[in-house]
Amino acid sequence: MLHAGKPPARRNARVEERFPSLARSIVFQLLATSAATTIHARVTQACGGAVSVDSILQTGYDDLKSAGLSRTKAEAIIDLAEHVRDRRVDVARHGRMSDAEIANEVTAVRGIGPWTAQMYLMNTMARPDVWPVGDFGVRNGWSILHDLNEMISETELRRAGEMFEGMRTEVAWYCWQAVHLQRLAK
Repeated sequence: MLHAGKPPARRNARVEERFPSLARSIVFQLLATSAATTIHARVTQACGGAVSVDSILQTGYDDLKSAGLSRTKAEAIIDLAEHVRDRRVDVARHGRMSDAEIANEVTAVRGIGPWTAQMYLMNTMARPDVWPVGDFGVRNGWSILHDLNEMISETELRRAGEMFEGMRTEVAWYCWQAVHLQRLAK
């Protein structure tokens, strides 16, 4: 098998990047990357070229749907914008909050569940110890790396990850790379 190399360096995103990152995560939920990329580009265009709290609220539900968002996702992004505007989700404080506090805050938004919160913690907030056991790619990659006959369960993966406490974000990255490299090898 090919080697993945070192995980990318992660940095905590600037405050102004946090809302657009969460909005992007909502767009990308349960979609193929190419479709999500196309829809996100249309949403960005509908928002005048930049996704922000103000641009989402000004664009509104109908134009977000016209850009390709489902009813549920358009409602979720507007709900997120309202939460951030009212500081019920205070992205400026996220750098000083624990992972659990951030997850609790963002999952109060319609359409943001544990997976989206975990991707935000890993990729936007650069948190080192996020272990997304519900992520199909992480479970699949773990199973590939450990030559398992069946895909590992979430419960088993949670237990297996305990030994990597403090660096589970990197372990998850290696799991995703195992899946990617296996696809390349075929």
